[in-house]
Amino acid sequence: MQKSTLVGYMRKSNGGGALKLSISSEAFQGAQRYASKDGKEYVNLIVNLAKTQEVISGERAVTSVCQLQDKAE
Repeated sequence: MQKSTLVGYMRKSNGGGALKLSISSEAFQGAQRYASKDGKEYVNLIVNLAKTQEVISGERAVTSVCQLQDKAE
């Protein structure tokens, strides 16, 4: 089972030519990480594609940026 942890928000930039991510530094520090084969460390984040399309089209102002984490049982 997985739990979803909110780490920030995504919105269209004021100019409209980019997507702007606002990530909580506290949430990012506590996020689960994984290491690639070359030893670099990454944080896996997820944004709902349908809600992202709504942000791009202007139907929605913002959407969430989350991390899916395995729940310890």
